[in-house]
Amino acid sequence: MADEVLIEVADRIATITINRAEARNALNRAVRKALPAAVVECESREDVDVMILTGADPAFSAGVDLKEFAATAPASGARFADVPEPREGRTVFRGALPAHTKLLIGAVNGVAVTGGFEIALNCDFLIASERARFADTHARVGIMPGWGLTVLLAQRIGVARARQMSVTGNFLDAKTAYEWGLVNEVVAHADLLARCRSLAADCITIDQRAVRQMLATYQRVTDTTVDEGWNIEGQVSREWEGAGIDPAEIERKRQGIVDRGRTQIA
Repeated sequence: MADEVLIEVADRIATITINRAEARNALNRAVRKALPAAVVECESREDVDVMILTGADPAFSAGVDLKEFAATAPASGARFADVPEPREGRTVFRGALPAHTKLLIGAVNGVAVTGGFEIALNCDFLIASERARFADTHARVGIMPGWGLTVLLAQRIGVARARQMSVTGNFLDAKTAYEWGLVNEVVAHADLLARCRSLAADCITIDQRAVRQMLATYQRVTDTTVDEGWNIEGQVSREWEGAGIDPAEIERKRQGIVDRGRTQIA
């Protein structure tokens, strides 16, 4: 596993850490490749029953690495989102993370922004540090989500509040995230991983066959009402980019978002 994503296994719990603290765990190409691979590895390991996903302090993830994109993508024809093409009219891999049968707890220790926010939403549930902050800046960047934000965020907090986050790009603090139902609990920063491991340990005491069937049933039930939403989001994301986007314009917007965000999360 690449240094950008770390796996630590103890007591049947795998802690997966996005490890680019110097870049606020921005999702560069290496992370976007290594993180799904980490989930697949933990899914296959006989010594793992529960996964915890977090970021190296001080952030969970600031989202897709726009600096890397602006520096390496051509001026035209560039693609931003890792959105799979449909097969027989449907996407075969959806979201930021591959399908998993084992419980995946998101331990949100700091900012979770845009693509990083979508990764958090792809977890089964979230426990937040008091330092956690959440924002959807897709529209501010000038891109469309492709990892399920319009489906998963609306499921967590309701359509009206999801719309508010997406069309303002404003940060949501941990307390409000709890009140809105985005996160299950808010704990002291120093206690975050311990609390997640405690919940994981509770899960491990249950027959894992039953746990995995329960998670699969929740997935099937929610899919009966929102499954097509994933396909709609993927189609919109691909069509929005069209022939490509301008990396220089993305970089200009990125800097504006950074400057604005500093006034909201101080």
